[in-house]
Amino acid sequence: MVTRAVTQLYDDVLRPSGLRVTQFSILGTIARMGEANLKQLEDTLAIDQTTLTRSLHLLERDRVIERVPHPDGRIKAMRLTSTGRRALEAARPLWGHAQDKVLRELGTKAWEDARRRLAQLLRVAVKRRGPSRGRRRVQPRRAPRKRSLVGPLRQSAVIESVQGSASGMIASAQ
Repeated sequence: MVTRAVTQLYDDVLRPSGLRVTQFSILGTIARMGEANLKQLEDTLAIDQTTLTRSLHLLERDRVIERVPHPDGRIKAMRLTSTGRRALEAARPLWGHAQDKVLRELGTKAWEDARRRLAQLLRVAVKRRGPSRGRRRVQPRRAPRKRSLVGPLRQSAVIESVQGSASGMIASAQ
């Protein structure tokens, strides 16, 4: 019930841009990554593949994103078009207005508490769900990787996704 109300708040504010908050989150993630494939978006945004595929189809139909050639032809990579970049830029200030409204109503301390708790809840949900809707994928063994910025970027995108698609109170405007 709360997630629907918060989603509606953000959808209403974003309406002039022509984007829904879930689409805004997808476009923002693709913009941050430069280009992204379905698996990267699914994992980063914690969105199930069916919902993500439907949203990507609509964005592609509206020429907001386009497919990008990938060495592995089975991988569907996407990037923003110039129309997509303009739509995202038009939507960012609108998203900021919704964010400001939430901050005014909650106050800074309550905002930080809500953000912390929702981020923790998201980590629990994603951990429980596991990779790609709970299926364990067999991966070839690789040498351990050095720590990179991918983890913090993923956490930021996931938090924004939860904000965007469900609980608009945990991400700050970027």
